[in-house]
Amino acid sequence: MAMRTTIDRLSQHVGQTVTLAGWLYNRRSSGKLLFLLLRDGTGICQCVLERTAANAAMFEAAEHLGQESSLEVDGVVRAEPRAEGGHELAATAVRVLHACQGYPITLKEHGVDFLFQHRHLWLRSKRQWAILRVRSTLVDAIRQFFNARGFVLIDTPILTPAAGEEAQTLFTVDYFGEPMYLAQTGQLYVEAACMAHRKVYCFGPTFRAEKSKTRRHLTEFWMVEPEIAFAELDDVIALAEEFVREIVQRVIAAHPAELQLLGRDLTVLSRLDQPFYRITYSEAAEILRSDHVRKMLEGDLERARAQIEELKTQIAEKERERTASGTKKWKAEKLVQEIAQAREELAEREEEVRNIPRHMELAANFQWGRDLGGSDETIIARLHDRPVFVTHYPRQVKAFYMKRNAADPRVVNNVDLLAPEGYGEIIGGSQREDDLDALLERIGEESLPQAAYEWYLDLRRYGTVPHGGFGLGVERTLAWLCGLKHVRETIPFARTLGRVYP
Repeated sequence: MAMRTTIDRLSQHVGQTVTLAGWLYNRRSSGKLLFLLLRDGTGICQCVLERTAANAAMFEAAEHLGQESSLEVDGVVRAEPRAEGGHELAATAVRVLHACQGYPITLKEHGVDFLFQHRHLWLRSKRQWAILRVRSTLVDAIRQFFNARGFVLIDTPILTPAAGEEAQTLFTVDYFGEPMYLAQTGQLYVEAACMAHRKVYCFGPTFRAEKSKTRRHLTEFWMVEPEIAFAELDDVIALAEEFVREIVQRVIAAHPAELQLLGRDLTVLSRLDQPFYRITYSEAAEILRSDHVRKMLEGDLERARAQIEELKTQIAEKERERTASGTKKWKAEKLVQEIAQAREELAEREEEVRNIPRHMELAANFQWGRDLGGSDETIIARLHDRPVFVTHYPRQVKAFYMKRNAADPRVVNNVDLLAPEGYGEIIGGSQREDDLDALLERIGEESLPQAAYEWYLDLRRYGTVPHGGFGLGVERTLAWLCGLKHVRETIPFARTLGRVYP
């Protein structure tokens, strides 16, 4: 009986007869040879079945299998450098477990809305498979980093009675007749645990009711939030830099094939062994108003307009070729995919042309005291070839719990970490206000209900110490690591404004 194994272990069985169980990713026939691309969750393997008089019925049945039919294949493993994964199976038997037809997601191009409507099936595609493998390693690397350094995991509540961030982004739920909110952050609770364990972290889903459709926003996302006692802002920044460097190195080491499949240029990620940049909010404001930024955005606009004309020409030429008499079926199908891709890129460039003038205006007229918006963060991030810390934002645009800076009371001791290549903020953190009177003042300024925060104020009444921490968004970080345009691909089932199915 053949030995059952998986595709990722074929290198251990060269020359041996094995059984693979999986799903049909694609197939093609050359008459006497049938090439079945089998995926089994660990990889993809080409299984080559030769037609003989003895296996004619089996060959015929396999030749008509639909995409995603489930099957078992017996065969001899052989090394084949040209094959995906470096090995293939000389098949001797094919057993169909479930034959299916009409799989909705073919190897042709599909629109974004269609793919997310079929997200439960789209997860099986090569690209989505690769992204979620990287995500799994990223999550494991995050946990290992903190566990190895003596941090204690604290599970914080999903249901909370008060805001941790902006009150306008809370999701309200009915809790036995009383209003309750889905947690925006676990930070206030890990602050309490920090005073018991010194170094703690929470890791779980968080919720923001921002009515935003940008490529960076989800309404449900995962965040890791460490908190350390006896720490000031520089300690928080040092921990964040060490943390990001290590998790990125872990992902690169574990997933070269997946990152290559995604087309990720690792040049920038390989620079993370160098110190990250540090600038203040005030310096960022000056950068945004500079001639250098204006010229950069003018160049972006000019390039986008040129690309639009080029894409329009390409689409017209491909349409003529597709509809021309004598165009073979396989060529026409290939052209359909290329046209769809070109139209998607055209829509992106047209959106850039609409948005860039607004981004130019916002940057040129940036006033001190305004929070950095998404386009501002993108500009700052693009100007740095590795991550950049932006510190000391105006207190009026930051959360009530951030500590006021002693040298300049207009700002707080906070930090955002912007990922390069325009990906923007992946970390937000601060030193926390440890003075009871100062915290009461901020709660009053924000018109927050003091009664809801009495437990939080107790942390300042009984054994208060300097402390701080940060939150890292898993999805934004994964988008940067994988070089993805939109954060919605970074989570198995995205929740965005207007999308909750499936």
